[in-house]
Formats: sequence, structure tokens, C-alpha cells
Amino acid sequence: MAAIALPPFAGLATAVVLGWLFLAGGIVGLIATFNQKNAPGFWWALISAAIAVLAGGVLLANPAQGVATLTYVLIAFFVIDGVLIIVMAFEHRRELSGRWEWMMLGGVMDLVLAAIIIAGLPGTLAWALGLLVGIDLLFGGFSLIAMAMSAKNLSR
Repeated sequence: MAAIALPPFAGLATAVVLGWLFLAGGIVGLIATFNQKNAPGFWWALISAAIAVLAGGVLLANPAQGVATLTYVLIAFFVIDGVLIIVMAFEHRRELSGRWEWMMLGGVMDLVLAAIIIAGLPGTLAWALGLLVGIDLLFGGFSLIAMAMSAKNLSR
């Protein structure tokens, strides 16, 4: 709910948190890679860890630019996730599990959110990341609760 109320702040917070996650993951990856120099794929692991450190550093150095980049990544995520969740909802319907409609709604909402961002570019870059992450978390939570309640009722 906080991400929906303060979308620019939530967008910057998302960029900063992801920056720290990439940086920490990359550092841990570098340490682990150097401790296993003879392991297969050493150079690939080294490159992967270095890219994570670089990505984290870039996000932390300029989180506002990171918000713009992450907004484009978010568009791709919402499109792919929306399609996959809709397909999964049809699978649940075929298996006669209850409340598949909530899952379908979650997938459709992902596609709608992607369309909203695309339609408002470039103006949506300032607020879309924080707001849409908040909305996605809200709908994702509701769909998981609905599916869990349905499963609870079936187990009785």
C-alpha cells in the first residue's frame, strides 16, 4: 500500500534495493568463484559475478536512471508474467481447481499494467515503477490468498 501511495519514492527504493542485491550477490559470487578456480565454468561464473557487481554499482550510482531502465524491464516482466499466469489459470481450470478466475485476473492485470506504462511513455517513467510494483504486489497477494482459501476448503 505504501508503494501505491508514494510511487516515486517506491521506484527509487526499488532501484536502490536491487542495486544492493546485485552488488552483494556479485561480491559473494566473485568470492565463491575465486575459491573454486578449478571448477568447470570458472570464467563464465567470473563474468556473471562481475556483471552483477557492475549492475549493482550502476544502479546505486544513479538510481534515477536505474528507475527508467527498470521500468522497461518491468514492462517486459508484466507482459511475460501476465501471459504465463493466464496459461496457468487455464491449466487450473482444466484440473477443476476452484478460484482459477482470480489467477486469470492477476494475469490480465499484469497485461493491463504493461499497457498503461507503454501508453504513457516517457511520462510514466517518473512514477510507474513504484506504483505498478505496489499494484502487482497487491493483486498477487490477493490471488494467492484466494487460491489458498480455495485449497483450504477443498481439504476439508
